[in-house]
Amino acid sequence: MTHTDFAPIEDHGIIGDLKTVALVTLDGAIDYMCHPDFDSPTVFASLLDPEKGGAFSISPGMDAMRKRQIYLPDTNILISRFLSSSGVAELTDFMPVDRSGRVIRRAKAIQGDIQFRLACHPRPDYGRQIPEVAVYHDCAYFDTGDVVFRVRTPVELKEKDNGVVAEFKLKAGQTAFFIFEQVEQSGHGPEYDERYVVQAFKDTSDFWRDWISRSTYTGRWREMVNRSALALKLLTSQENGSIVAAATFGLPEELGGERNWDYRYTWIRDAAFTLYALLRLGLYEEAADFFQWLHRRTGTCARDGAMQIMYGIDGRRALDESTLSHLSGYEHSRPVRIGNAAYDQLQLDIYGELLDAVYLITERTGDIHREFWERLTRAVTFVCDHWREPDEGIWEVRGGRRRFLSSRVMCWVTLDRAIRMARTLSLPAPLSRWIEVRNEIDHSIFQDFWDSEQSAFVQHKGSQAIDAAAMLMPLVRFISPTDPYWLSTLKQIQRRLVNDCLVFRYDNQEDGVDGVPGQEGAFTTCSFWYVECLARSGDVQKARLLFEKMLSYANHVGLYAEELSLSGAHLGNFPQALTHLSLINAAYALNQAMKGNFGTSLRPTEI
Repeated sequence: MTHTDFAPIEDHGIIGDLKTVALVTLDGAIDYMCHPDFDSPTVFASLLDPEKGGAFSISPGMDAMRKRQIYLPDTNILISRFLSSSGVAELTDFMPVDRSGRVIRRAKAIQGDIQFRLACHPRPDYGRQIPEVAVYHDCAYFDTGDVVFRVRTPVELKEKDNGVVAEFKLKAGQTAFFIFEQVEQSGHGPEYDERYVVQAFKDTSDFWRDWISRSTYTGRWREMVNRSALALKLLTSQENGSIVAAATFGLPEELGGERNWDYRYTWIRDAAFTLYALLRLGLYEEAADFFQWLHRRTGTCARDGAMQIMYGIDGRRALDESTLSHLSGYEHSRPVRIGNAAYDQLQLDIYGELLDAVYLITERTGDIHREFWERLTRAVTFVCDHWREPDEGIWEVRGGRRRFLSSRVMCWVTLDRAIRMARTLSLPAPLSRWIEVRNEIDHSIFQDFWDSEQSAFVQHKGSQAIDAAAMLMPLVRFISPTDPYWLSTLKQIQRRLVNDCLVFRYDNQEDGVDGVPGQEGAFTTCSFWYVECLARSGDVQKARLLFEKMLSYANHVGLYAEELSLSGAHLGNFPQALTHLSLINAAYALNQAMKGNFGTSLRPTEI
């Protein structure tokens, strides 16, 4: 098996139904899909193992094809186009937003007579089950004994290799549809025809266009902001109001390396940042859904106010980590992990993100439920009692706990936002203690984390490392974006972590701080934090240039993985919610700065 068997991570579009998603390659193959939920076992996973994972491919048989992919404007309906001197073909992929997990594919000949090839080989349970196949005149059933999937189509299918294949020709203007879904049992299932496909397409298109039309964002880069919002919505569970950190698991941060994690869960941090981004877009209904999810999670707090850093999309707490040793891994990057052992880590920053999100909502609504406030008060008390302790931090290190700067800053945010809410809403609170602890944290940050030799805030107490997470300091209003302490820290970040517009997380990776062998790419979220920091500090021209450069790293349909190599290849799980959240926030901040809302440039652009 050579590397050419693996489609580049960035060569994918994504479709979904607010319950699960599927990835579609430029070649027209669905090579990744979990079913029935985001975090369920895969039914197609050739992205992680071309031999065992399973795929559903439809492609025209034309020579020297040019391949393109676009989204139907303002929707998550994906159109793959194939262009050749002998003809033009299209493949339209979408999932009706009814949480059925049903995939609808429609092939069409645009110009010329096009010969198409189809191959569908479901491999449920992460490729561990090979189904029995039964083919009827317009259906093929794939039965594992535990679950039954079906492809329904007017095209004649033939059984091959525990799957089905087909070859069919379409004349210019003709179409053929294919519907993949789970059914109760072989030989049964709903009847579909072309009229159903046309109506489902219209209903799905109307849903997405209606949803994005409610965004109030009218600033620059509106198309990219809207695409990021649509991507975030795709990663959202309509049933639970939660958002997964990314659609995938096991995609490597280093090709051939061990940094292969499962991101199909909901982090408190991501949910809070999502709420912030949605408020900026005026999508208040979605923000309220995330707020309710956060509200329910506080109900699971321990008696002392402690919370988990992440949960299953349905709120479950146990996310035990294991490996899928039978899968080769993307580009042979192993182990392929499912579950995430970080779920029981101590990450003190999450309380600040939670309180900041609640503060933003209460600013808009002007009230908060008494029971919710009592839960939040317990969480604030937990921070008061534990803020001095080492933790695994925002980057979820596995090299041992440290006293991280970013954790201290977000503990300060916890107290600051709690104090503001208590005063504004006249809520009962031990204000004298909260104010005292907030001031102690402030003093600690300047005493324990300021390195006068480097003129910068360092990653953790006793360290000389620089960490991109320091960029949260002005973004959460701990420090002014034009404060000399901050500007000198930003200069060190620029010198040690920034390569053009690409930003790495920290500069002491070889010291074992994260506890995992190997290297990683530039972190896309940090690049957008950098843009926002520049915009807020007054260097608007540079911020705009670097933002435009970062937009050039998006894939062909405007999506980002977690990381980027220096060559621009996408690395890590895809698409990543936190990146698209940060893009929205950076665009908003930069647009405000360009309108003069953050002041004029304080210094010349450095290029």
